[in-house]
Amino acid sequence: MKFFLKCDEAVHVCDKSQYNEASFFEKLKFKMHILICALCRGHAKRNTKLTETIKAANLKTLLPEEKEVLKTRLQQEANNGSES
Repeated sequence: MKFFLKCDEAVHVCDKSQYNEASFFEKLKFKMHILICALCRGHAKRNTKLTETIKAANLKTLLPEEKEVLKTRLQQEANNGSES
C-alpha cells in the first residue's frame, strides 16, 4: 500500500472528502500530500471556498415531476412558435 498520492489522486480524494466519502486513511494521505504540493493545496482551498459558497446560496432545485412538466411546456411552446 503506497502512502503518497499523485496529484490527480489527491484531487479525487479532495472531492471525496468534501462530500464525506473519503476514508480516514485517504484523508491522512491527502493531508500529507498538500503539505508538500502547493498546487493541490491551492485546489483544496478553492474547492472548499466553492463548496461553502454553494451551501450559503441555499439553492433550490425542481422535483423530477416539475422538471418533466416544464420540459413538456417548453416543447409545446417551441412547436407553437415554429408553426407561426
